[in-house]
Amino acid sequence: MTNLVAVDNKAHKNLRINPAKAELHAEKLNLIPIVIAEFTNLAVQHPIVITKHSEKGEFVCSALFGFAAEENLFWQKGQWQGLYLPLEIQRQPFFIGDADDDMSKNSGDYVVCIDVDSPTVSEYTSVNSASDLPTLFTETGEESPYFQQAKQFLAQLLQGKIDNEKLIAALKKFDLIQALSVEITFINEQSTRLNGLYTINQEKLAALSNVNIAELHQQNLLQPIYTMITSLGQLYPLIERKNDRLGK
Repeated sequence: MTNLVAVDNKAHKNLRINPAKAELHAEKLNLIPIVIAEFTNLAVQHPIVITKHSEKGEFVCSALFGFAAEENLFWQKGQWQGLYLPLEIQRQPFFIGDADDDMSKNSGDYVVCIDVDSPTVSEYTSVNSASDLPTLFTETGEESPYFQQAKQFLAQLLQGKIDNEKLIAALKKFDLIQALSVEITFINEQSTRLNGLYTINQEKLAALSNVNIAELHQQNLLQPIYTMITSLGQLYPLIERKNDRLGK
């Protein structure tokens, strides 16, 4: 559960952030929302799938990290073991809120909020103020270099949301989304079927006209589409991770 408040240079002048603890937010996530800009980084290790938002019902691009709820097979020995940490985790404990939110001050169209209950957040006093953990603001109330970098992560996610919507719109336009139907039997003879996941319909993709393919190419969508398809090969190493865990 998050406890979001708008970042304020007076209210949060005594906050320090431990970026290394951001990965703790991934411990019990078997699916993590991702954006097109990070597809290539993720595809070398994770299956990229399409899911549906639990409340809005909208399609969402996600990386698969486990086969059961709260199962992250890349979380081992109390830390993240993946090659790349998704932006959704890197940005912790910061979020983007609407500028008209009652809890915040206006800052253009959006306001930066912080989850004050995040394990990354700590407050310092004169006793421990010499800590080398980054602050949000300088002594004069200006944004610190760390906070400026954190805002860049948020900007990437904001742009990523726009890019993702363009991709999903194109996939829906050409009817390229299909349910991912896979049944897996693990080393302990336990079987599971992947439900609620979607992928690219390769037959319909191959049947698209040259005009439609050109349209996808002009929108820079062909590469992420083929990256999603290729990434499904990472299901097999993910199954091996599950088997290794079951065998211990």
